[in-house]
Amino acid sequence: QVQLVEPGGGLVQAGGSLRLSCAASGRTISNYAMGWFRQAPGKERELLAAISRGGGSTYFPNSPDSVKGRFTISRDNAKNTLYLQMNNLRPEDTAVYYCNAKRVRADYWGQGTQVTVSS
Repeated sequence: QVQLVEPGGGLVQAGGSLRLSCAASGRTISNYAMGWFRQAPGKERELLAAISRGGGSTYFPNSPDSVKGRFTISRDNAKNTLYLQMNNLRPEDTAVYYCNAKRVRADYWGQGTQVTVSS
């Protein structure tokens, strides 16, 4: 079992920055591909970014073009932590953000953290 906890959300003004972290416990995350998702009110959960087990490759599949260039996903396997650096935030980025750890026959989610961007 992997437990994922996401502190770091909050309220930020448009144009501001925020870094989310996802601290894992139970097992090392080095064996898992990791990703960040978000879910805005009334919308489906969407994948924002994913990162390979070693951190050498990042992906922005199915992501709105507006996220690319503003968000950066990274990981520190030694600290068992996943990060999402968000810059130039916009009101439409307001959502609950979730981290995910995935491998064959295993799929774990954090509880989510609220990010609210005021205009």
